[in-house]
Amino acid sequence: MALTRFEGNSVSQSSKLNRTLMQAFGMFLGMAIAVYVLRGFGLPFLTSIPGGIIWLLLLLAVIMAILSYAQKTWWRF
Repeated sequence: MALTRFEGNSVSQSSKLNRTLMQAFGMFLGMAIAVYVLRGFGLPFLTSIPGGIIWLLLLLAVIMAILSYAQKTWWRF
């Protein structure tokens, strides 16, 4: 009997961590794009947000993507 990564309904810890990292990547990237686009429309409450915040969100998205890739390929929890 071959061992599989998924046993029944339980998902491996590695898969859960990778899913969480990918969700965080999507969340940060989505927030950065949304703030950038809505800020461009000139919404009063978003025009006061400094551009550094958008860059920070993009940086966090890139970090989450790199961690997700590294966890999936190199780290074996």
